[in-house]
Amino acid sequence: MSCILHIETSTRVCSVALSQDGVCLTEEEKKDGPSHAAVLAPFVKEALSFADSHAIPLDAVALSQGPGSYTGLRIGSSTAKGVCYGRGVKLIAIPTLKIMCTPVLLYHEEVCDDALLCPMLDARRMEVYSAIYDRGLKEIRPTQAEILTEDSYAEYLERGPVFFFGEGAKKFQTLTHHPNAHFIEGIYPAARYMLPLAEMAMAREKFQDVAYFEPYYLKDFIAGTPRKNILFNS
Repeated sequence: MSCILHIETSTRVCSVALSQDGVCLTEEEKKDGPSHAAVLAPFVKEALSFADSHAIPLDAVALSQGPGSYTGLRIGSSTAKGVCYGRGVKLIAIPTLKIMCTPVLLYHEEVCDDALLCPMLDARRMEVYSAIYDRGLKEIRPTQAEILTEDSYAEYLERGPVFFFGEGAKKFQTLTHHPNAHFIEGIYPAARYMLPLAEMAMAREKFQDVAYFEPYYLKDFIAGTPRKNILFNS
């Protein structure tokens, strides 16, 4: 039997779930972020309190590893490491874009057997973070940051149906009219979608080194330039 704490903080949504043998026991989610610094710790505390009160020993912490929000990923990683050190448990890291594929595979029967999946996270302007998987979640094209054009993904669209989803997919939907491009709304990374992937990693003993683990930021953090204060710079 395995009990896993799941933490997802890669976007504006902050979510935490507790599972046992792939069954979700508790879940907390806040969508109107970013407020991870304020809500993540209480969510984690509540999940751990549930495990303790039911005498369920924690075996691992599963973390959404990125790409995504630099700040969100850092907060999630720090919290996950703290729980791993404090409880003496293993750390599992799951690619954020792969997490987004879970609800598509579970709840969207329109996705045919030969379809490709393209999860997209919104980045700046017309840029997205994306990857391409087949229905078995085999990586067809690795994660990368790219600026979208009408010719993006042309080689994959010529092969057959490609399903695009995630907030970044809205950008591409305005650019393409290819008949093989399909779009699914309402998909975002969430802790509850990590369960099957975390269980698989647990069974394969695919763990991270807690001391040296770093989230997959994909791009270096760039601090914004503060605007001039018109009260003091006039």
